[in-house]
Amino acid sequence: MKVLCYDCFSGISGDMNLGAMLDLGIELSYLKGELEKLNLGGWELIAEKSQRHGISGTKVTVRQTAHEHAHRHLSDIQKIINGSSLPDEVKGLSMKIFRKIAEAEAKVHGIPVDEVHFHEVGAIDSIVDITGAAICFAALKPEAVFVSEIELGSGFVKCDHGNLPVPAPATAELVRDMPVRTGGVGFEATTPTGAAILSVLGTEFGSTQAVKISRTGYGVGHKDHPEIPNLLRVSLGETVSLSATGHKALLIESNIDDMNPEFYDHVSERLFKAGASDVYFSQIIMKKGRPGVILKVICET
Repeated sequence: MKVLCYDCFSGISGDMNLGAMLDLGIELSYLKGELEKLNLGGWELIAEKSQRHGISGTKVTVRQTAHEHAHRHLSDIQKIINGSSLPDEVKGLSMKIFRKIAEAEAKVHGIPVDEVHFHEVGAIDSIVDITGAAICFAALKPEAVFVSEIELGSGFVKCDHGNLPVPAPATAELVRDMPVRTGGVGFEATTPTGAAILSVLGTEFGSTQAVKISRTGYGVGHKDHPEIPNLLRVSLGETVSLSATGHKALLIESNIDDMNPEFYDHVSERLFKAGASDVYFSQIIMKKGRPGVILKVICET
């Protein structure tokens, strides 16, 4: 099975995800060409090689070339995406990610989903990040997405509502039921956009299933940390079926108190005739210091 593995040891953001996808092998010209189908002007996508702690990766910046004050609703986002010439699969996946964010924001603020104003997430860079994630996913065509424990970061993040503790309320809602940790870095490591991408794409979280890795890419974050490289590592590979040795068996135990030892041979013989693989007895001390025996029977399941 073809799988995409997200190693979020330093969190995830929309631009880190795009950087990892390009580093993994998605052509920049292809990604730009698909994004232009949004018919959304006022932006440019910049991808450059960069390093964190000596590890090379790709850093992506979505730069706005025209200033805007748009606070979009979900319906506005839907008009942009559904009005594009992108494939239906990409449109559907993009809207699924945006709806996840809208549902999280609606719950946090106690309002209907349709009344949610997208502030930072409604900006052009987030539209490009989220639609770009869907484009890359559709191009790679993984059958499953494994996600590691997710670093959320620490401290406070400045947003449209003021300074809020990390994780931001929407992020905290989006990572519910995912394995997370905090405090690894002193900034917002996982953004609402990054959390929503994982929430929609992820099929297994904290998976220990064996994977044969074929390619690995690194998305470089815009912040830096003195100890932990601000990178998102994403790998592409195939699951590996490990051939199990031995076979399944069942162990049945019973404590025996005050039985004539002469009966043990008879019990053992009857159990072997009934199909037991092994029968044995262990001496134990039971309550009030009385001697006893554990009868142990191994049999096939």
